[in-house]
Amino acid sequence: MPDKIKVAVIGVGHLGKYHARIYSGMPDVELVAVMDIDPVRSREVAGECGAQALSTIANLPARIDAVSVVVPTRDHLSVARAFLARGVHTLIEKPLASNVEEAQEIIDLAHDNGAILQVGHLEQFNPGVVRLKELAGTPRFIEAHRLGQFSKRSIDVDVVSDLMIHDIDIILSMIKSDITSIHASGCPVLTDRVDIANARIEFASKAVANVTASRVSKNAMRRIRVFAEDHYFGLDFQSQQIEEVRLGESGINTEFPDLVQNTIKVVPELPLNAELEDFIDCARTGREPLVPGQDGLMAVRIAAQIQQRISDSMKD
Repeated sequence: MPDKIKVAVIGVGHLGKYHARIYSGMPDVELVAVMDIDPVRSREVAGECGAQALSTIANLPARIDAVSVVVPTRDHLSVARAFLARGVHTLIEKPLASNVEEAQEIIDLAHDNGAILQVGHLEQFNPGVVRLKELAGTPRFIEAHRLGQFSKRSIDVDVVSDLMIHDIDIILSMIKSDITSIHASGCPVLTDRVDIANARIEFASKAVANVTASRVSKNAMRRIRVFAEDHYFGLDFQSQQIEEVRLGESGINTEFPDLVQNTIKVVPELPLNAELEDFIDCARTGREPLVPGQDGLMAVRIAAQIQQRISDSMKD
């Protein structure tokens, strides 16, 4: 691998432009080109980051070592195929694909061509999530809320693929057990797709996860609580700080249980920076990413089951 990893960014809208900016500031990366369906935006980001603005993938230089694919979900497979077929290491923003079949095809392309595939489940690089997973042990119950105001940026997918999939991915990384049942409900509010949803996921280990996502809420909330024996942890994704509540020395053997509350300080870090640094390190060393394609596939698979349960519930 060369001293500098040659990188391209496909799609430099709201999130993709940050990919380009971060890559352009990495000392071991050369941001070669950016491309967007909007040529004006492509030129603006390219000029800001010192890269070449392209109108089509066909115009990309012959040698690209790695690429960020930050386009609408419906285009993930077609764009990723152009790079994975050439063995280019590829980071695809979440969700990995529109459906399970396309996600599997992307994974197969990466495997067959010896390319690293990383899925952009950004919250896995949130320092609060990293610390929470170290502390939580074996969860018995997880409750997650991810509520946001309406935005037109992601209306090509429903709220399950847009927001809930973050927490699905985190829950699957914490509860290592087969899923036994999924119950879900939701409805469209402002779009023709489901805008608010709730799912209850039950595992063979007897653990349960209750997940709520909304993109039509007045106030934003991104929070997860993890309950285990004798304690629970609550994480605010935005502040990246963790609150712990546990039984004190006297336990529940008093009229009022002895509960000890504690704030676990976490050093804040920008998750996207950490994600892209991890991706570049994987491209350089060949190691497996923190969020490999199989994890992205599993999240898409569970999201699809939740979407089907919601669809069924709206027919009743």
